[in-house]
Amino acid sequence: MSRQMFVNLAVADLDRSVEFFTRLGFTFDQRFTDANATCMKVAENSFVMLLVRDFFATFTTRRLADLSTTTEAILAVSLEDRAAVDDLAEKALAAGGRPSTDPQDHGFMYQRSFADPDGHLWELFWMDPAAVPGQPAGADRSAPEAVDA
Repeated sequence: MSRQMFVNLAVADLDRSVEFFTRLGFTFDQRFTDANATCMKVAENSFVMLLVRDFFATFTTRRLADLSTTTEAILAVSLEDRAAVDDLAEKALAAGGRPSTDPQDHGFMYQRSFADPDGHLWELFWMDPAAVPGQPAGADRSAPEAVDA
C-alpha cells in the first residue's frame, strides 16, 4: 500500500463544513462518514478527516485550539496554475470563508489564503516547476528524492 496522508480537523458543525467544502469541489468518502466525522478527499492519497469537536477531543489529552486567537496549522494545497488558485479562493470566499492573508505573487510562485468557517487556515498555491533549483524543465517533481540523514 502506498503512503497516505490524513489530517484531522475539529469542526463545530459537520454539516456546515461538508457544505462549505462541497462548494469548493471536494468529495467525501461515505464509508468513513457518520454523525461525528467524514473523510474529505483532497488528492489521490491525501485526506482531511473533519471531526465534530467533542469527538475530536476524545483523541487527545490536550485542550483544543481556539482558532479565533491561535493558528494550529496552515494547510497548503497545490493547484495546476494561477487561474485555479484564484478560482478556488473565490469559491471559498463565496461559500463563507474569510481572507487570511493578501495574495502573494513571487513570480515563480503564486498563493492565496483563506480561513474556513471554523477558522482553519488554508493556503492555495501554484509554483512554476521550472523554478525548482537543479531540476530540468519538464522533470517529474511529484515525489521528492530521498535525503540521507
